[in-house]
Amino acid sequence: MLRRHLAWYAEKAPDGLLFVGEKGKPFRRSTFGRKWRKARARVGMPDDFRFYDLRHTGHTLSTQSGATLKDTMVRAGQSSEKAAMIYQHSNRERQREVAEGIDARVRAQREAAARKRGDGASGTDLARGS
Repeated sequence: MLRRHLAWYAEKAPDGLLFVGEKGKPFRRSTFGRKWRKARARVGMPDDFRFYDLRHTGHTLSTQSGATLKDTMVRAGQSSEKAAMIYQHSNRERQREVAEGIDARVRAQREAAARKRGDGASGTDLARGS
């Protein structure tokens, strides 16, 4: 889909615009708004989904896929961590994934310690180092 978009809609120069109007010129604000509303409706996005929300979505998906903060900054063309952090979000699903990851690590460490000791060491015992 990206290759098709570049072939059909983007300027052909390596540093060309990704979105241009019918006459090959940059979108004007008013033209872009109409085009965005039409595209948003066509793919079933809610009316309150702003074009700029794509930046937030891109940042969030990037970090959730394992990208570092620096990776995300480079992808978005940002020079400050503060700017990059504005666009990253966490939702309930992601918090559940993080909790499950923590739980899995704790369980694995408890099982490893119990095998090593030959007993059923508790989490408290492990935290105390006993």
